[in-house]
Amino acid sequence: MKTIKALSIAAVAALSLMSAASFAQSISVTSSTLDGAEAKIAAQAAQQGAQYKITEANTNNRVHMTAELHK
Repeated sequence: MKTIKALSIAAVAALSLMSAASFAQSISVTSSTLDGAEAKIAAQAAQQGAQYKITEANTNNRVHMTAELHK
């Protein structure tokens, strides 16, 4: 019984990781402004029919922004 329970837990954990990985995609863009970078991310998300969450933005002469897309 303990073996079946352990295998079930392992299977659920593996499936939850696979489903999260199959629906999330990380993208990065560059632009001269924050608004421009977000517009590029929004356009890519719309093209793929996904929502986005900005995870990083760096302004060092240019803007570099990273986001995760979720369907």
